[in-house]
Amino acid sequence: MIAGRYSLEHEIGRGGMGAVWLGRDEVLGRPVALKRLGMPLEGSSPDLERAAREARLAARLNHPRVVAVFDLVREGNEHWLVMEYVEGSTLAQLVRDRGPLTPDQAAPVLGQVAEALAAAHAAGIVHRDVKPSNILVGPHGEVKLSDFGIARAEADATLTRTGMVTGSPAYLAPEVASGHPATEASDIWSLGATLFHALAGAPPYEVSENVLGALYRIVHEDPPRLPDAGWLSPLLAATMTHDPAERWPAARVREYLAAGPADLAPLRSSRAARTPRPDPDRARTRAVPAVPASGARSRRRAPVLPLFMGLAVVALLAVVAVAIGRDAGDGGRPAAAETSAPRSPSPTVAPGPTAAGMRSFVENYLRTAAEDPEAGYAMLTPGFQDQSNGLTGYTSFWGDVVWVDAIRITEADPETLEVGYTYTYQVASGAPHSEGVRLRLAYDDGRYLIAAEA
Repeated sequence: MIAGRYSLEHEIGRGGMGAVWLGRDEVLGRPVALKRLGMPLEGSSPDLERAAREARLAARLNHPRVVAVFDLVREGNEHWLVMEYVEGSTLAQLVRDRGPLTPDQAAPVLGQVAEALAAAHAAGIVHRDVKPSNILVGPHGEVKLSDFGIARAEADATLTRTGMVTGSPAYLAPEVASGHPATEASDIWSLGATLFHALAGAPPYEVSENVLGALYRIVHEDPPRLPDAGWLSPLLAATMTHDPAERWPAARVREYLAAGPADLAPLRSSRAARTPRPDPDRARTRAVPAVPASGARSRRRAPVLPLFMGLAVVALLAVVAVAIGRDAGDGGRPAAAETSAPRSPSPTVAPGPTAAGMRSFVENYLRTAAEDPEAGYAMLTPGFQDQSNGLTGYTSFWGDVVWVDAIRITEADPETLEVGYTYTYQVASGAPHSEGVRLRLAYDDGRYLIAAEA
């Protein structure tokens, strides 16, 4: 009997902080999980301090997707953390037993984790150790995030020394792997790495005994991608990206997973089965703006071009619509053809840019770019055409794109004319690649064009 109240049945797990036992609260008559925290000789230790923090932080959250902590007690020289017992297994064990999950199987699990992180981040708490073994999955699909033992509130002093890396190496964000403090964005990277593990059946980075080598790859190499992640490919790209500012917040991840693939209809072009045209003289450089870029920005340029091309096509359609006497609606989409009667001489006023028009323009641009790169090129402003190295430079990328898929507009602001989106594309000789892109459009009298990379 622990603290005169909790009886022990059998060990159900073991982690870095100690063994976890299934027990029973004899006072309230309910099952509990008890984590043994070692045998400190004095009344304080790092493990005990971590456990006390876990209890305080979990109590602050009081969220259905977070494992509740009930008590912290001492029995002799041992301290025990008394927690909610969750029947089921960890996500890590689930993947070991059943193999990789499909996107549709992984989505509800990770969506509930994102819900827990959104609540934690709203409370000013960074978890710092999101990984499959800290995600508990119940028999009916209910999910809870556990082990806030190394989490910290933003206003608290960290338990670790400056520059000390905390967390599980395979799931660490690049900035944490290089010794910087963890932030909410670091949790999002770890969530993406956990999603990768669920879909691939293994972590995104092999650590084994070479921890330093893994940390080097996390910091200096492009994040790994999965060719068969399906509609979750854009989410992997939006979470496992080197720039913390470009990672989606937990609330957006939750919304994306809750929406599912229904509104992400594939936009596969008829060019998918086409054999690419051989052209040894064609430059292999992707057509992008001539503006200097660095870091993650430079890695994103190719995806920006596909969007540019699609947008250019829509703009071209709008120009043609005006030329033949049709009204151009939002996003440059031509309205139904009118009769041959002469137009009224009274002037018309363009409605101005709208979020719906911007979204429509981008979607049409991507479709057009995959089908007809030259038409996509026409949807760029002259200045951006020059920055993309002309038509030759532009088609050096888009000429090889065989399909685009999973287009999702994440932002469209008529005030700034900036639009953000994620999508997946594939070139003839490569695997599918997912990207997040942000552009600035130009708008004039009902027409949109792509002006720059935002």
